[in-house]
Amino acid sequence: MIRGRKAWATATAVLTVMAAAPAVAHAAPAAPDTRTATSAQGSADGLPPGWRITGEGGASHLEWRSPRPVPHGDARVEFRANGALLGVPEPQDDNRTFRLPLDGVSAADLDGLRVEAAGRRLDAAAGTGKHRAVKPAIVRLPPLQPAGAVDPGTKGPYATTTGEYDLPSVRLPGMPEPVEMRGLVVAPKDATGERPVALFLHGRHATCYVPGKGGDEVTIDWPCAKGATPIPSHKGYLRDQQLLASQGYVTVSISANGINGQDAAVEDAGAQARSSLVRGHLARWADWAADPASAPAALRKTPKPDLSRVLLVGHSRGGEGVNRAAMDSLYPPPPAQDGAPGDARWTIRGTVLIGPTIFGQNPVADVPSLTVLPGCDGDVSDLQGQVYADGTRGVSRGKALHSSVYMVGANHNYFNSEWTPGQAAAPADDDFWHDPQAPDPLCSPGRAGRLTADQQHRAGATYIAAAARLFVDGDDRVRELLDGTGRRAPSADPARVLTHAVGGDRSAGFLPDDPLKVSGARLCDAVAPGGSACLGEGVVGSSPHFAYWRPEHEAGRRAIALAWTAPGTPARVTPEKPLSAKGATSLALRLAVPPNSRGTQFDVAVKDASGKRANLGRVRVDGLPGTDRTSSYWAQEVRVPLTAANAAKLDLAQVASLELVPVSRSGKAWLIDAWAWQPGTPAVEAAPLTRVDLGRLTVEEGDSGSRTYTVPVRTTGESTGTVRLYVIDPETGTTTDRLVQVGPGTAGIDVRVTVTGNTRYGWGTAHDVLVKAVRGTVVGADSGGVTATEDDPMPKVSLRPVAADVTEGNPLTWRISLSEPADVEIPVVAELTAVPDGRAELSSADVDQDWLRMLVEEIPNPAVPLSELDYRTLWTTVPAGDTTTELTVPTVRDRLREPVEYVRLQLVDDEGSPTGQPFEGTVRNVS
Repeated sequence: MIRGRKAWATATAVLTVMAAAPAVAHAAPAAPDTRTATSAQGSADGLPPGWRITGEGGASHLEWRSPRPVPHGDARVEFRANGALLGVPEPQDDNRTFRLPLDGVSAADLDGLRVEAAGRRLDAAAGTGKHRAVKPAIVRLPPLQPAGAVDPGTKGPYATTTGEYDLPSVRLPGMPEPVEMRGLVVAPKDATGERPVALFLHGRHATCYVPGKGGDEVTIDWPCAKGATPIPSHKGYLRDQQLLASQGYVTVSISANGINGQDAAVEDAGAQARSSLVRGHLARWADWAADPASAPAALRKTPKPDLSRVLLVGHSRGGEGVNRAAMDSLYPPPPAQDGAPGDARWTIRGTVLIGPTIFGQNPVADVPSLTVLPGCDGDVSDLQGQVYADGTRGVSRGKALHSSVYMVGANHNYFNSEWTPGQAAAPADDDFWHDPQAPDPLCSPGRAGRLTADQQHRAGATYIAAAARLFVDGDDRVRELLDGTGRRAPSADPARVLTHAVGGDRSAGFLPDDPLKVSGARLCDAVAPGGSACLGEGVVGSSPHFAYWRPEHEAGRRAIALAWTAPGTPARVTPEKPLSAKGATSLALRLAVPPNSRGTQFDVAVKDASGKRANLGRVRVDGLPGTDRTSSYWAQEVRVPLTAANAAKLDLAQVASLELVPVSRSGKAWLIDAWAWQPGTPAVEAAPLTRVDLGRLTVEEGDSGSRTYTVPVRTTGESTGTVRLYVIDPETGTTTDRLVQVGPGTAGIDVRVTVTGNTRYGWGTAHDVLVKAVRGTVVGADSGGVTATEDDPMPKVSLRPVAADVTEGNPLTWRISLSEPADVEIPVVAELTAVPDGRAELSSADVDQDWLRMLVEEIPNPAVPLSELDYRTLWTTVPAGDTTTELTVPTVRDRLREPVEYVRLQLVDDEGSPTGQPFEGTVRNVS
């Protein structure tokens, strides 16, 4: 939510095709082909194409309309200005229009307006040639790595059986409509004993379609309208389920259309609801395991499930959902937010997260995870799921393995066959944003690096099975496929798959987030404006390690940036205290280099506390294939043995510094972290972390005086820990942060907000707060605050003519007046309508052509009456503090003898419905 101070009444934006759509849940959108123009002339200041301000019933909104439908995806659509987040708009039913209430505060003006989803700009459409300014990259695929000792993608010994269950729908907090309880079960036949369980949760996708009607009848609402059919997204992992079932797993894939159709207005984008749904299913499975006769028919012929060994698999927002379910199973959520209360009668052994979102940036440190990062993801394109690994460092004991699997050439959708063209029941598409006028050399269809749908799905199934075999079965032979050792699973061929990891048997981490000194390089911020950012302006592409969260500058999230123009100058990293690498066999470094670069080499050395130095060896890193449309600044894991350090008798219990000495003549690199490493997968036991959940308090501003409110915070747990708290200034949008101790014996989080009342109409104010785990904590609801709603009525609007009968060449003018001044700009919209009674109507040739271009993309030839223009909405505003403005239609003088001509206008509300009586202007020939 935003507050803009710009005087929009001076705007002269030439807007693209837009809808006069209302706020979500208020009414249906008006006709999509509505274009607006402002009445003020001669100013260069204004809103960009596609944007406008709308108002209805005391509420004002910032609106953007795409010239083409925006697919229903998992990435969150965001409005930004000046590089800062304005807010998350509400999508409208036309799949094109997005609207953000102007009742909060997080930006001083609206310069540099942008629409983004996971770092990808939506208001620069494919086909506009925006990619042609970037020289096409020369991409090279990395070589296939040696095969691992085992191949988890190989079909197992069991035949499989398939069934379904459909239970009564359930109510979940934040969801007005009930959510379905539907599952597709695939299990092994004739398997003895109790069998481990794998539960799949799909992501956010369209929910309903009309068979035979194509993409125009695809919606994301719930329940489906009459004549529409639910899209069976939960059936899209059937091949993955069949592979696991053949290996002895009982699997179930659950439907979440009811959440997808209702999560747009939920602060956490539905993460808690998805967790409740997952745990609701697991609770039913626990009931059925205890009483098999009560189970649905689909389960009665399956082996008994072993709920002490559960793997959760989530795709996109489903990934964030199963992460939250793992968290909630260990650290229960607030009862008011929980749709599946009760003790967890299951144990989550690990999670698989496929192209996941992580809006809350709150991974579960003590539950092992594997995150698949699709290199050609066109939905969650910033690959923010990397935080599921990076965000666990230093939070807890560090024994759970968190693997990142970078899959070159994979898009977002093709892991689910019901999201794949040619395989899906409903209309489906390739999510990668292909520009036919400038094909992407890596990811456009048919390119050598791009995987086919079947190749991608097979590779995804292989790595899901790898996670099951390591996390649930404890087969350490699989670890080398997941932890950066550099081995591949042949079943995933021809996919190029690279991995790295944190946790496991790593120790002694050189972590840029910790206190340390750096020489010969610089500490950089993952997310920051200006020169401290790890990837500055002008960089082609992006990095999953530096994916944006919410603060404009995120403290405590850093890397080490190296840049050199000659070999030999060391970059030295010195932690505050010496680290112990005792017992380790190697030093593992995660290093990112520019995409498509080749031959970056470093000599790696360490010193101990006494000053002894050992050169451990040389590493080489070649850049991933990447383009301006990919997030390919991803760190690869390289290792050097500690043999030389042992030979030199260094005290590995007191490692004082790490050195990287460039061997290449010039280059750039980013050290994400370095660890003492040894093989093995240790047992994981969840630590008793303190859980923090923020809440939101909504209050009326009142008519006078000031009141102080406290941001709701719920803290549970027996231990103390640390979080980083961000408080967002509602006037400027800037954030301030501080570390806060939470748990027993601490003051905890205490944020107080002052709300001042008045009797003038304005926008409400959102005082937002964010929180992130740092050490010894886990965060559920990461955002909250106090929202002060506007309780004063919007001033009444009236109109009177100033110059409503003019000779051609003079402007028609009407004065718009408010009954009283407001603290914010008040938009006023008028629609050009047909002149009745057969009278001559002012045409497109009779008005100023620059003014006309604000209404239409092309000036009609021949001329048409103004009421027949494709776009015919005039828009103006009354500035804050004022009570009047003018609405103007500028006419031109011609040499034609014409009858008296008229123009007719009607004030309309935000739904396009008339308010008051229509009004007319008269234009006469010059005598």
